[in-house]
Amino acid sequence: MSDGPLIVQSDKTLLLDVDHPNSTECRRAIAPFAELERSPEHIHTYRLTNLGLWNARAAGHDAENVIDTLIKYSRYAVPHSLLLDVAETMSRYGRLRLESNPIHGLVLITTDSAVLEEVIRAKKIAPLLGSRIDKETIAVHPSQRGAIKQHLLRLGWPAEDFAGYVDGQAHSIELNQEGWKIRQYQEHAAEGFWHGGSGVVVLPCGAGKTIVGAAAMAHAKATTLILVTNTVAARQWRDELLRRTSLNEDEIGEYSGSKKEIRPVTIATYQVMTKKKNGVYAHLDLFDSYDWGLIIYDEVHLLPAPIFRFTADIQSRRRLGLTATLVREDGMEGEVFSLIGPKRFDVPWKEIESQGYIAPAECIEIRATLSESERLLYATAEPEEKYRFCATTATKRKVVQALVEKHAEDQVLVIGQYISQLDELSEDLGVPVIKGETPIKEREELFSAFRKGEIKCLVVSKVANFSIDLPDATIAIQVSGAFGSRQEEAQRLGRILRPKSDGRSARFYSVVSRDTIDQDFAQNRQRFLAEQGYSYRIIDADDVFQGKL
Repeated sequence: MSDGPLIVQSDKTLLLDVDHPNSTECRRAIAPFAELERSPEHIHTYRLTNLGLWNARAAGHDAENVIDTLIKYSRYAVPHSLLLDVAETMSRYGRLRLESNPIHGLVLITTDSAVLEEVIRAKKIAPLLGSRIDKETIAVHPSQRGAIKQHLLRLGWPAEDFAGYVDGQAHSIELNQEGWKIRQYQEHAAEGFWHGGSGVVVLPCGAGKTIVGAAAMAHAKATTLILVTNTVAARQWRDELLRRTSLNEDEIGEYSGSKKEIRPVTIATYQVMTKKKNGVYAHLDLFDSYDWGLIIYDEVHLLPAPIFRFTADIQSRRRLGLTATLVREDGMEGEVFSLIGPKRFDVPWKEIESQGYIAPAECIEIRATLSESERLLYATAEPEEKYRFCATTATKRKVVQALVEKHAEDQVLVIGQYISQLDELSEDLGVPVIKGETPIKEREELFSAFRKGEIKCLVVSKVANFSIDLPDATIAIQVSGAFGSRQEEAQRLGRILRPKSDGRSARFYSVVSRDTIDQDFAQNRQRFLAEQGYSYRIIDADDVFQGKL
């Protein structure tokens, strides 16, 4: 019996003693297969899920590795039933395989004919199948390659896809490493993806996901479709590809609300792809109109449902998902797993920070006590209005003003959810605000002025959550958010993690109303970051006013 940091329980929960000297080592060892659920100060709770175990299996970890890890770090004897369960769950992955047969085309093959018998009788799977070839093999219609993977995952028999990919139209793309060098983890990420065929690369914001995309394109040497969150992100991708690769301006097209260019490398926004005209998705033909060799999904955790449907139809194309977190608030991680592919590369945030590639960050939660009148109004507010009310109080505005004054010499981002609150803050602070209705040209000008240091403070709505490159932002102040979204918390912290030119660390403030649902949501939001090793220090708003930070 070792004195390990982990307590493994038969209900598939893992309790990690954070104060144990081996806790960091243990956290890294269990990260590929365990999912963080709660992270208070001393004991963090992880859970073993089927999807987590299958992701680990796809990444090359077998049941033996997982069981050894649990036994190695466990303080007490690991329940035998759980070890059996882990082994059985992981053995389900790959019992069914999709392969390309020279005579029959796409086929579903099994190493266990009873499993095949079970799945072909499933109501939703039967229509996707063709004729039975032998006891272990059945034909699948090529157009149903994605749909069958989705349904098999839901049945608990995830299929391994060995059916290969079309090369797409060849197009020469090389990395142009003049004046910079690709980092080792970026190279490993691109190679992990390429050898796996398709899948997701998880890297912190600011760790250079675009370069991983460019390296994957250099591997593919084929026409590429890149899907991004918004037009600003599209322009940033374009600039980065021009800077880091052999591509020139004529080879990169933008497919957005304002431009409809289809070039060998085309960057399209999710918004334009999911736009309906007369009840049909007019632009989704873009997927089929060109012989793409590679499709890149930026911020894959935000993939809208129509894109999922089309991704199911293009399984013969190589697909790379890029994200800082695989957390989806809608619980559709399984769709990403079955349609884009499993996680191919993941590296802890703290590890990249220790190598100096992202800035160290201190996370501070500031709890503000509402005034008597605010408390009364909150208590009597309708349930659906309660969060909006406690997230947008005048007390919070005063705290933000005090913080901005304290950090007058720093590059500060004030981030929030509610436009009326952001307009008020912009007015109080006398600084510009960027929101959904701000024209693209104006946004780019303001971001550019901020990067140059001409503007010290910006108020931004959720348009700045994703794919915005602001390297010298050192302070982020969060005033309100999309309820308890862990994903958003990770994205917002990511805005300030890019390494600073003078080596300074970053600070992430979250202003929270005490004794309200704002406080409950804040705890949920912090879960993902706690898993990455970021702990939140909680202080009182009075300390801010008294300059005790």
